[in-house]
Amino acid sequence: MAHEIDALLQETREFPPSESFRAQANIHDPAIWEQAKADREGYWAGWAEQLDWQTKWTRVLDWNPPDAKWFVGGKLNASYNCVDRHLATRGDKPALIWEGEPGEVRRITYRELHGDVSRFANALKMLGVASGDRVAIYMPLIPEAVVAMLACARIGAVHSVVFGGFSADALRDRIQDAQAKLVITATSGYRRGSVVPLKKTTDTAVAECPSIEHVVVVRRRDEDDATLNEREVWYHDVMAGADAECEPEWVDSEHMLYMLYTSGSTGKPKGIVHTTGGYLTGCYATCKWVFDLKDDDVYWCTADIGWVTGHSYVVYGPLACGATVMLYEGAPDWPKQDRFWDIIERHKVSVFYTAPTAIRAFMKWGPQLPQAHDMSSLRLLGSVGEPINPEAWIWYHKYIGGERCPVVDTWWQTETGAIMITPLPGLVATKPGSATKPFPGIDAEILDQHGNRVEVGGGYLAITSPWPSMLRGIYGDPERFRQQYWSKWPGVYFTGDGAKRDADGYFWLLGRVDDVINVAGHRIGTMEVESALVDHPAIAEAAVVGIAHEIKGTAIAAFCIVKESERANALADPAKFEQELKAHVAEKIGAIARPEKILVTADLPKTRSGKIMRRLLRDIAEGRALGDVTTLADPGVVATLKEKYEEEA
Repeated sequence: MAHEIDALLQETREFPPSESFRAQANIHDPAIWEQAKADREGYWAGWAEQLDWQTKWTRVLDWNPPDAKWFVGGKLNASYNCVDRHLATRGDKPALIWEGEPGEVRRITYRELHGDVSRFANALKMLGVASGDRVAIYMPLIPEAVVAMLACARIGAVHSVVFGGFSADALRDRIQDAQAKLVITATSGYRRGSVVPLKKTTDTAVAECPSIEHVVVVRRRDEDDATLNEREVWYHDVMAGADAECEPEWVDSEHMLYMLYTSGSTGKPKGIVHTTGGYLTGCYATCKWVFDLKDDDVYWCTADIGWVTGHSYVVYGPLACGATVMLYEGAPDWPKQDRFWDIIERHKVSVFYTAPTAIRAFMKWGPQLPQAHDMSSLRLLGSVGEPINPEAWIWYHKYIGGERCPVVDTWWQTETGAIMITPLPGLVATKPGSATKPFPGIDAEILDQHGNRVEVGGGYLAITSPWPSMLRGIYGDPERFRQQYWSKWPGVYFTGDGAKRDADGYFWLLGRVDDVINVAGHRIGTMEVESALVDHPAIAEAAVVGIAHEIKGTAIAAFCIVKESERANALADPAKFEQELKAHVAEKIGAIARPEKILVTADLPKTRSGKIMRRLLRDIAEGRALGDVTTLADPGVVATLKEKYEEEA
C-alpha cells in the first residue's frame, strides 16, 4: 500500500537514558504501556486519585463520540489543587520565581500565592464575577497573571487568556466571542527593552465590548500612571481591601475551566474549551512523568501564559505537582543573547522546556554563549511547539544539556490539553527529531486516507480513543467542533498533522497536513526538507513551501537563515552556495526533495508563539498579494522577504 506521505529522512542516532537517570526516574517500569492499555479507565482513574476531590466521581468516562465526560459526578477545584493542598508540606517553598525583563526578581511561596489568589478571588466576587462568567486576561508574564488565572478557577469563573502581544482587534474579537464580563490587564509590559502599552490597547478593544462591566489594571511599573474611568479599578486597590481567605467553589469535573483561542486562524475566533477534572489530571500526570519533577527542581517552561503551553506547563501542571516554577517576562536576547543561560545559572534551573524556534535562534547566535555560563544545574531538557530538526536536537543536547540531560521532545496541541507523544526520560531511548512514543494511556495512530493503520511509514496522525485532557468543544460552535476534528473518520480525532512511524514504533511529526508538498506525485513533509537543510553546517533555520511548477506540478522553494559565523562564506558566491544546499538536500533525503529555489534571508515570518507562517512564504514565492499578517511577531519581515525574493527571481 502506498504511503499517504512519503517518509524520506532517516535518522539512526539513539540516546538511551543513563543508568543514573533511570535509577532516580519517577517511572522506570516498562510494563506501564501495557498496563495502561489493559485498563485505560482504571489507569486514568489512578492519576485522578492523586488530585484532591471534594466529591469522588461515580463513573470514569461517558463517551458519546465526539462528546466525552470524564470523572462523572466528581467535584474539585483547580486552584485548591494548585495551591491549598501544598500548604501543610510546602507552604514556605517558592511556588514562583519571577524575573522581569529589566532584572527585578520576586520569589513567591505557596503560602503567599494562596493569600494573593484568595484576595483576588474575593475582589473578583466583589466586582460581580460569579461561577461560569467569562473573564479575559491580557497581561505580560508577571506573577499577577498567574494569580488572575488561579483566582478565576477558585470561584468557578472561566478565564480566556489573550497573549499580551496581540492587537486591540484580536483582543476585541476574543472578548466579544466569549461575552466576557471583566478584563484583567496591566498598564504595560516589557519586550526587548521597549515598554508595551497594554492598557492603551485594552482601552481600544473594550470600547467595542458592551459585555465588559469592569477592567482591573495592574501597575507594572512604579512610574506608570493612568486616570481610570468609573468601570476601571487598580489591582492594588482591590487587593488592599480583600480578605485573604476565600473558600474555593467546588465545581463539577466537567465545569469549564478556561477557553483559549488558537492563533493564526482567520475569520471567527476559535475558542477551544477545556474542563476541570480531566484537564488537570492530564497536566498533572504528564508533568510527573515527562519532566520527572522532583520536590527540589527549579522548573522553567519559557512559554507565555497566552499559549496553551503556558496554561498546562507553567501554571496548572507544575503547580498541581507542587513545583517551583521559574517565570521570565522578556525576550531571550535582551539585553544580550545569553539572557536564558544567565537565568539558568543564577536561579539554578534544573528542568528547561522551550521551543525549536528558540533553539534554532540559539544555534544561530553560537555555542560560545551557553559555554560562558555554568549550566550544571540542568538535568532534563524539553522541546515543544513544532517538530524539532535532528541537528537542532543534537545542538540542544550537546551545548545546553552538556550531553548528560535527556531531551524530551513533546507533541501535543491546544486541543489535546496535555502532552500526547513523548519519551518517558527514564525508560525510552531518544532519537533526534522523534517525539518517540505515545504517553501511556494515549492511543495515537498513523492512518491512511481511509482510516487504515499504517504500520511503518507516513500518513495522518490520529487519536483513536478519548483522553482526559481532550477539548470539549469550540465555544459556541458545536458544528465546527465536529467538522474540524471528528469528521474524517467516525469517532476518531484527526490532529491535522502528518506523521510517520519507524520500524521501532517511534513517531516522527512531519508538520501540518496543509503543509505537505506534492512533488511529481510524491507527498513530502516540510519538516524533512527543513531538517535536511538545517543539517548543513551553515544553516541555522529553514522553511520550505510548495510553488507552482509547469512540469512537476509543484516544486519546493526554501527560505534559509545562515549562522552568523558562516554568513561571509555563504554570501561570497550566492549561486555556488545555493547549488551546494540543493546538493546537500538531495544527498540527505533524495533528489525528489531537491529545492527548486533557495533564498537566504535574515529572518522568517513567525506568529508570536514562534510558528513559521508558511502561508505567507507561499504568497511571496508565487508573487501573490500578501495574506493576513495580524498574528505576526514582526510584519516588516514579510515586506523585506518579498522585496528580496523579487530581486532574485
